[in-house]
Amino acid sequence: MKKSVLAIALCSLAALSSQAFAQQTQEGSWLVRVRAVNLDPANKSDPIGGVGASDRLTINSKVIPELDISYFFTPNWATELVLTYPQKQKVSLDGTQIGTFKHLPPTLTLQYHFTPEKTISPYVGAGINYTRISSVDLLNGAATLEKSSFGLALQAGVDFKIDKNWSINLDVKKVQIRSDVNTAAGQLSAVKVDPWLVGVGVGYRF
Repeated sequence: MKKSVLAIALCSLAALSSQAFAQQTQEGSWLVRVRAVNLDPANKSDPIGGVGASDRLTINSKVIPELDISYFFTPNWATELVLTYPQKQKVSLDGTQIGTFKHLPPTLTLQYHFTPEKTISPYVGAGINYTRISSVDLLNGAATLEKSSFGLALQAGVDFKIDKNWSINLDVKKVQIRSDVNTAAGQLSAVKVDPWLVGVGVGYRF
């Protein structure tokens, strides 16, 4: 009796694994998306001049292009690499622009897709962001930014499948991006960019 139950369980597991593998093979393991993403910084910074001062640094919101490459290990689990080209941002002090800088913020997340077999497939993800800061021009060269930032990234989104290859995607990410503003006299401020990234795009799975 025990051998029969074990055999049935093993056969059922093999059937489920075969179905999952067949589905993954049919849809393909790779998914490439192109998104238009609105970058909305949190703009939290230490006040210039110390405690009680009101002067704060802010960074502009903007729409940026995004290329996302995902690999599905199983029908439910995938990893996604988020890429773009260096983005130029404006820096303002109490509404007055004081300079610009560029940042390159690749992000890697691990995702869980709840209903990969359905037409509407939501997912959540978490991972890490690395932002490389370059081309800093603040206060006519009098101030600099810390050149790199590591932080966490949280993600949620949904794919609307058109067919087995094409889909429409909505995606929201919260990313930690932080940097110190320094002058020859020392640290001027600590800036928490920590943007919300809200995107819409199209995906192709193969």
